Amino acid sequence: MRWLWTPAWIARHVAMVVLVGSFLGLGWWQISRATAGNSLSWGYAVEWPIFAGFVVYVWWREVRLARRAAQGVPASPGAAADEPAPAVNADSRPAVRRPVRVTRAPVDATPGDDAALAAYNDYLSWLNANPGARPGDYPG
Repeated sequence: MRWLWTPAWIARHVAMVVLVGSFLGLGWWQISRATAGNSLSWGYAVEWPIFAGFVVYVWWREVRLARRAAQGVPASPGAAADEPAPAVNADSRPAVRRPVRVTRAPVDATPGDDAALAAYNDYLSWLNANPGARPGDYPG
């Protein structure tokens, strides 16, 4: 358990204690405001201890994961305990696959079929040819 007393873990422990103390203090403050007549503070009085509980949960989960990693147990939750871990050595490399290339087929429509479509395509090609221009600068 010496790994729990490294400088990084000490900072995590201190952060957990400070956050939990602050959140519980803020919850107590909201209770005192709620008893003084502020009805909205009742919701906050419930919310702050939940935040403190979440901080404790995350801290405990990180301690458990670090303990399992220190013991050599795989940390993935989906891995079954009876399945052997895949053998990994220095010569094994993950499979790298090439990306799938898709060829684009040209559209067989002629621009003269629809005058509005042809005008819109001319407008788009002009915008593409003039990247700094605004749509209002189109001469057509």
